[in-house]
Amino acid sequence: MGQQWSILLAIVQIIQSLRVVTNPTLEAIARAQEEAEERLRRGVQSVGLPTPEEVATAKARVQHQDRLFHFAIAGVAGSGKSSLVNALRGLRNSDSGAAPTGVVETTTTIVPYRDSNHRLPFVWYDIPGAGTLSQPGWQYFNNRGLFIFDCIIVLVGERFTQMDTAILENCQRFQIPTYIVRSKADVHIRNLMSDMGYDSDDDDEPQYETMYNAAHQRCISDSRATVQKNLRDAMIPPQKVYLVSNKVLLSAVKEHILPKTALDEMGLLKDLLEEACGRRCVALEDRA
Repeated sequence: MGQQWSILLAIVQIIQSLRVVTNPTLEAIARAQEEAEERLRRGVQSVGLPTPEEVATAKARVQHQDRLFHFAIAGVAGSGKSSLVNALRGLRNSDSGAAPTGVVETTTTIVPYRDSNHRLPFVWYDIPGAGTLSQPGWQYFNNRGLFIFDCIIVLVGERFTQMDTAILENCQRFQIPTYIVRSKADVHIRNLMSDMGYDSDDDDEPQYETMYNAAHQRCISDSRATVQKNLRDAMIPPQKVYLVSNKVLLSAVKEHILPKTALDEMGLLKDLLEEACGRRCVALEDRA
């Protein structure tokens, strides 16, 4: 575990000494245009691509800055997006500057939140959930301007929503990295323990350990199997799913403490930081 922390902190230190350069959005659109032309040559119905003017409008709408790295968190209302945004920023839900939680999601505005460590060039965005779409997935993706983000985290439940599928499919077109996350893993484990007959009023530590370990393993296997089935059903290539607890994630980011109940929190942080480091950053002394 100590070696993992050393690697993670080393990545953070590297990013703090880097600057973000070149926005890959227009390059991604050019690649998507080539793919669309190839689809037309094969007689496959194509999809619309954003114009440079639409790219500029989308950037202005979310206060996009080319020198920063933009992470988006998408999922339906109640999936824990705001709490995840806060945990990734090292903030409790009650802290000043935290994204609002515990309210009904009624806004359609994509809200930016700068990382609480201002030495990191990160902005986190809470993408309002849609669940069922009344338009083709590519239109939803384009209309929301999701093509301008550097990376999109998709929070999923037992079944993919139409929005989940639209985001994953269209991120492939624009070559935007995606991370599938099942949050509230600790809640799921407690529910499984209850289903297995565990009584929280019974102060039996050996029984707790046994049931917790069984529920822990079942949570992992069930969640990963469910996500892979949903990916197959949507004809999307397999990819990793991260099981996280927002409480554990907050502890890792804020206090550099990883409890024994941790699941994939460390792996998610490491992969996100490496993505940011490798995708759009150069050393400050390399500036032209």
